[in-house]
Amino acid sequence: MNQSTLMYSGKAKSIFSTDDNNTLLMEFRDDTSAFDGLKTEALSRKGLVNNHFNAFIMQKLDDAGVKTHFIEMIDDTKSLVRHLDMIPVECVVRNIATGSICRRLGVQDGMQLETPTFEFFLKNDELHDPMINEYHIRSFNWATDEEIQVMTELTFATNSVLVPLFREANIILVDFKLEFGRYQNELLLGDEFTPDGCRLWDADTREKLDKDRYRQDLGNVVESYEIAARRLGISTI
Repeated sequence: MNQSTLMYSGKAKSIFSTDDNNTLLMEFRDDTSAFDGLKTEALSRKGLVNNHFNAFIMQKLDDAGVKTHFIEMIDDTKSLVRHLDMIPVECVVRNIATGSICRRLGVQDGMQLETPTFEFFLKNDELHDPMINEYHIRSFNWATDEEIQVMTELTFATNSVLVPLFREANIILVDFKLEFGRYQNELLLGDEFTPDGCRLWDADTREKLDKDRYRQDLGNVVESYEIAARRLGISTI
Protein backbone atom coordinates (compact mmCIF):
# COMPACT_ATOMS: atom_id res chain seq x y z
CA MET A 1 0.00 0.00 0.00
CA ASN A 2 1.45 3.31 -1.09
CA GLN A 3 0.10 6.76 -0.26
CA SER A 4 -0.74 8.69 -3.38
CA THR A 5 -2.82 11.76 -4.20
CA LEU A 6 -4.48 13.99 -1.63
CA MET A 7 -8.19 13.57 -2.33
CA TYR A 8 -9.73 15.65 0.43
CA SER A 9 -8.55 17.86 3.26
CA GLY A 10 -11.14 18.61 5.92
CA LYS A 11 -10.98 20.55 9.15
CA ALA A 12 -9.01 17.88 11.02
CA LYS A 13 -8.35 15.00 8.59
CA SER A 14 -6.79 14.46 5.19
CA ILE A 15 -7.75 11.62 2.85
CA PHE A 16 -5.29 10.15 0.36
CA SER A 17 -5.76 7.63 -2.42
CA THR A 18 -3.67 4.44 -2.41
CA ASP A 19 -2.56 1.99 -5.09
CA ASP A 20 -5.74 0.01 -4.31
CA ASN A 21 -8.95 1.66 -5.54
CA ASN A 22 -10.88 0.03 -2.68
CA THR A 23 -8.85 1.65 0.09
CA LEU A 24 -7.92 5.12 1.29
CA LEU A 25 -5.42 6.49 3.78
CA MET A 26 -6.97 8.66 6.48
CA GLU A 27 -4.61 11.04 8.27
CA PHE A 28 -5.60 12.69 11.56
CA ARG A 29 -3.99 16.11 11.82
CA ASP A 30 -3.37 18.27 14.89
CA ASP A 31 -5.77 20.90 13.54
CA THR A 32 -8.98 21.59 15.40
CA SER A 33 -11.86 23.93 14.66
CA ALA A 34 -15.22 25.05 15.95
CA PHE A 35 -18.21 27.04 14.76
CA ASP A 36 -17.88 25.85 11.15
CA GLY A 37 -14.23 26.84 10.94
CA LEU A 38 -14.51 30.31 12.47
CA LYS A 39 -12.21 29.23 15.31
CA THR A 40 -9.13 27.17 14.43
CA GLU A 41 -5.94 26.05 16.11
CA ALA A 42 -3.30 23.33 15.91
CA LEU A 43 -3.07 21.30 19.13
CA SER A 44 0.01 19.14 19.66
CA ARG A 45 -0.64 15.34 19.72
CA LYS A 46 -4.30 15.70 18.80
CA GLY A 47 -3.90 13.76 15.55
CA LEU A 48 -2.12 10.93 17.32
CA VAL A 49 -4.68 10.72 20.12
CA ASN A 50 -7.64 10.78 17.73
CA ASN A 51 -6.15 8.13 15.45
CA HIS A 52 -5.61 5.73 18.34
CA PHE A 53 -9.01 6.57 19.85
CA ASN A 54 -10.80 6.02 16.55
CA ALA A 55 -9.02 2.71 15.90
CA PHE A 56 -10.01 1.41 19.33
CA ILE A 57 -13.70 2.36 18.96
CA MET A 58 -13.98 1.11 15.37
CA GLN A 59 -12.52 -2.24 16.37
CA LYS A 60 -14.95 -2.52 19.27
CA LEU A 61 -17.85 -1.80 16.90
CA ASP A 62 -16.61 -4.27 14.29
CA ASP A 63 -16.31 -6.92 17.00
CA ALA A 64 -19.91 -6.20 18.03
CA GLY A 65 -21.23 -6.59 14.48
CA VAL A 66 -21.41 -2.93 13.44
CA LYS A 67 -19.41 -2.98 10.21
CA THR A 68 -17.08 -0.04 9.63
CA HIS A 69 -14.68 1.24 6.99
CA PHE A 70 -11.71 0.81 9.32
CA ILE A 71 -9.04 -1.71 8.31
CA GLU A 72 -5.93 -0.99 10.35
CA MET A 73 -3.69 1.68 11.79
CA ILE A 74 -0.63 2.40 9.63
CA ASP A 75 1.22 4.64 12.07
CA ASP A 76 0.45 7.04 14.93
CA THR A 77 -1.57 9.45 12.80
CA LYS A 78 -2.72 7.39 9.79
CA SER A 79 -5.20 4.56 9.27
CA LEU A 80 -6.13 2.47 6.24
CA VAL A 81 -9.86 2.50 5.52
CA ARG A 82 -12.23 1.20 2.87
CA HIS A 83 -13.16 3.63 0.10
CA LEU A 84 -16.82 4.49 0.69
CA ASP A 85 -19.32 6.44 -1.37
CA MET A 86 -20.35 8.71 1.48
CA ILE A 87 -23.96 9.74 2.15
CA PRO A 88 -24.11 13.50 2.93
CA VAL A 89 -26.11 12.97 6.12
CA GLU A 90 -25.07 13.01 9.77
CA CYS A 91 -26.87 10.67 12.18
CA VAL A 92 -26.98 11.99 15.75
CA VAL A 93 -28.01 10.12 18.90
CA ARG A 94 -28.49 12.02 22.15
CA ASN A 95 -28.64 10.33 25.55
CA ILE A 96 -28.55 13.60 27.49
CA ALA A 97 -29.84 17.01 26.37
CA THR A 98 -27.10 19.53 25.75
CA GLY A 99 -25.93 21.82 22.97
CA SER A 100 -28.21 22.64 20.06
CA ILE A 101 -31.19 20.58 21.22
CA CYS A 102 -31.45 22.77 24.33
CA ARG A 103 -31.41 25.93 22.23
CA ARG A 104 -33.96 24.56 19.78
CA LEU A 105 -36.40 23.05 22.26
CA GLY A 106 -35.79 25.11 25.38
CA VAL A 107 -35.04 22.06 27.52
CA GLN A 108 -32.70 22.01 30.50
CA ASP A 109 -29.03 21.45 29.76
CA GLY A 110 -27.87 18.13 31.19
CA MET A 111 -31.33 16.57 31.35
CA GLN A 112 -31.29 12.78 31.11
CA LEU A 113 -33.56 11.76 28.22
CA GLU A 114 -36.17 9.07 28.87
CA THR A 115 -34.98 7.25 25.75
CA PRO A 116 -32.15 8.10 23.35
CA THR A 117 -33.32 10.49 20.65
CA PHE A 118 -32.25 10.42 17.00
CA GLU A 119 -31.81 13.28 14.54
CA PHE A 120 -30.62 13.70 10.95
CA PHE A 121 -28.52 16.66 9.79
CA LEU A 122 -27.33 17.58 6.32
CA LYS A 123 -23.54 17.56 6.14
CA ASN A 124 -22.93 21.04 4.76
CA ASP A 125 -20.67 23.53 6.55
CA GLU A 126 -21.82 26.48 4.44
CA LEU A 127 -25.40 25.89 5.58
CA HIS A 128 -24.26 25.11 9.16
CA ASP A 129 -25.38 21.46 8.96
CA PRO A 130 -29.15 22.08 9.06
CA MET A 131 -31.45 19.57 10.71
CA ILE A 132 -33.41 17.45 8.19
CA ASN A 133 -35.75 14.46 8.26
CA GLU A 134 -36.25 11.30 6.24
CA TYR A 135 -38.57 13.10 3.82
CA HIS A 136 -35.80 15.51 2.85
CA ILE A 137 -33.42 12.59 2.40
CA ARG A 138 -35.87 10.83 0.07
CA SER A 139 -36.87 13.98 -1.83
CA PHE A 140 -33.30 14.98 -2.65
CA ASN A 141 -32.20 11.39 -3.27
CA TRP A 142 -29.45 11.47 -0.66
CA ALA A 143 -30.33 7.92 0.43
CA THR A 144 -32.97 5.27 -0.19
CA ASP A 145 -35.66 4.19 2.26
CA GLU A 146 -33.67 1.04 2.98
CA GLU A 147 -30.51 3.05 3.62
CA ILE A 148 -32.38 5.41 5.95
CA GLN A 149 -33.57 2.41 7.96
CA VAL A 150 -30.11 0.83 8.06
CA MET A 151 -28.42 4.10 9.12
CA THR A 152 -30.95 4.50 11.92
CA GLU A 153 -30.58 0.91 13.10
CA LEU A 154 -26.77 1.00 13.00
CA THR A 155 -26.66 4.30 14.87
CA PHE A 156 -28.78 2.92 17.69
CA ALA A 157 -26.73 -0.29 17.65
CA THR A 158 -23.59 1.82 18.03
CA ASN A 159 -25.16 3.55 21.02
CA SER A 160 -26.02 0.21 22.60
CA VAL A 161 -22.41 -0.96 22.24
CA LEU A 162 -20.69 2.24 23.37
CA VAL A 163 -22.83 3.46 26.28
CA PRO A 164 -21.81 0.51 28.50
CA LEU A 165 -18.24 0.62 27.20
CA PHE A 166 -17.87 4.23 28.33
CA ARG A 167 -19.84 3.59 31.52
CA GLU A 168 -17.23 1.01 32.55
CA ALA A 169 -14.65 3.78 32.13
CA ASN A 170 -16.71 6.08 34.39
CA ILE A 171 -17.63 8.24 31.39
CA ILE A 172 -21.09 9.29 30.18
CA LEU A 173 -21.58 9.09 26.43
CA VAL A 174 -23.75 12.17 26.11
CA ASP A 175 -24.24 12.25 22.34
CA PHE A 176 -22.42 11.55 19.08
CA LYS A 177 -22.67 11.86 15.31
CA LEU A 178 -22.03 9.17 12.71
CA GLU A 179 -21.64 9.14 8.95
CA PHE A 180 -22.22 6.22 6.61
CA GLY A 181 -21.18 5.26 3.11
CA ARG A 182 -21.77 2.62 0.46
CA TYR A 183 -19.23 -0.13 -0.12
CA GLN A 184 -19.89 -3.07 -2.42
CA ASN A 185 -23.68 -2.90 -2.02
CA GLU A 186 -23.49 -2.51 1.76
CA LEU A 187 -23.67 0.44 4.14
CA LEU A 188 -20.68 0.81 6.45
CA LEU A 189 -19.91 3.23 9.25
CA GLY A 190 -17.38 5.74 7.92
CA ASP A 191 -15.59 8.90 8.99
CA GLU A 192 -14.45 8.68 12.64
CA PHE A 193 -15.47 8.23 16.27
CA THR A 194 -13.34 10.52 18.44
CA PRO A 195 -13.91 13.22 21.07
CA ASP A 196 -14.13 15.64 18.14
CA GLY A 197 -17.52 14.19 17.18
CA CYS A 198 -19.09 13.11 20.46
CA ARG A 199 -19.63 14.47 23.94
CA LEU A 200 -18.04 12.69 26.88
CA TRP A 201 -18.55 13.66 30.50
CA ASP A 202 -16.90 12.36 33.64
CA ALA A 203 -19.61 10.30 35.33
CA ASP A 204 -18.95 11.77 38.79
CA THR A 205 -18.20 15.42 38.09
CA ARG A 206 -19.66 15.88 34.59
CA GLU A 207 -16.37 17.46 33.58
CA LYS A 208 -16.18 17.65 29.78
CA LEU A 209 -13.67 15.35 28.08
CA ASP A 210 -14.46 16.30 24.47
CA LYS A 211 -14.25 19.14 21.93
CA ASP A 212 -16.60 21.30 23.98
CA ARG A 213 -13.45 22.15 25.94
CA TYR A 214 -12.18 23.87 22.79
CA ARG A 215 -15.54 25.42 21.86
CA GLN A 216 -15.93 26.85 25.37
CA ASP A 217 -12.28 27.85 25.96
CA LEU A 218 -11.93 25.47 28.90
CA GLY A 219 -8.34 24.50 28.07
CA ASN A 220 -6.58 21.13 28.35
CA VAL A 221 -8.31 19.87 25.22
CA VAL A 222 -5.92 17.11 24.16
CA GLU A 223 -5.15 16.26 27.78
CA SER A 224 -8.87 15.57 28.32
CA TYR A 225 -9.00 13.39 25.20
CA GLU A 226 -6.06 11.47 26.66
CA ILE A 227 -7.85 11.02 30.00
CA ALA A 228 -10.83 9.46 28.21
CA ALA A 229 -8.54 7.26 26.10
CA ARG A 230 -6.59 5.95 29.08
CA ARG A 231 -9.78 5.16 30.99
CA LEU A 232 -10.93 3.08 28.03
CA GLY A 233 -7.68 1.16 28.16
CA ILE A 234 -6.00 2.62 25.08
CA SER A 235 -2.55 1.88 26.44
CA THR A 236 -0.56 3.62 23.70
CA ILE A 237 -1.87 7.07 24.72
